[in-house]
Amino acid sequence: MEANPNLLLELVNMEMPFGKYKGVTLCNLPVSYLEWFQRKGFPEGKLGALLATMYEIKLNGLEDLLKPLKKLKK
Repeated sequence: MEANPNLLLELVNMEMPFGKYKGVTLCNLPVSYLEWFQRKGFPEGKLGALLATMYEIKLNGLEDLLKPLKKLKK
């Protein structure tokens, strides 16, 4: 699957809309929180897809992919 640059931009711009980490940018969520979602089930829709993507990025040590995008943060 090819990476969607817009999806990656959303990871550095979108904030968690609810819960313990409300207001935290998705790319800055702790891996433990993403692991919890992995076990319990990601929310449906766009947010769930973004959280699942962030989980995979952190799981595979690919966070460096987001560094240049953080510099472009809106």
